[in-house]
Amino acid sequence: MFVEIVSPSGRVFSGEATSVKAPGVEGSFAVLRNHAPMIAAIEIGSLVVTDVTGNAITFATSGGFVEVSKNVVTVLAESAELASKIDVERAQAAEQRAVEALSSALDAETKIRMTKALDRARNRARVSMAAVGKKR
Repeated sequence: MFVEIVSPSGRVFSGEATSVKAPGVEGSFAVLRNHAPMIAAIEIGSLVVTDVTGNAITFATSGGFVEVSKNVVTVLAESAELASKIDVERAQAAEQRAVEALSSALDAETKIRMTKALDRARNRARVSMAAVGKKR
């Protein structure tokens, strides 16, 4: 099947794959060849594409949508970063900044925004640390 991952910054991945695992809003799910057509919302988490050689390619995503139709999987992501390209130290520093900002947030709207920032930062750190020592 053909997989394309697109974010506002451009095409993140495009190529043939044997599976896609995504962090669905209602639970994680996998897409294999000949999957039924569907559209699903995804949330903050790791998105894993297994290419035709069996390599798992992991991305940190902050949400979006997945569309499956006729062996084409299109991911429209709010953001998607290749795990091996995430700077672990920078991700951990962003997590610390988000924790500090959340602790000083006074109004509900700021707390919600900072909680989402913290979730994104923790996901990036988690995904990047899992990629340490892997090829991709």
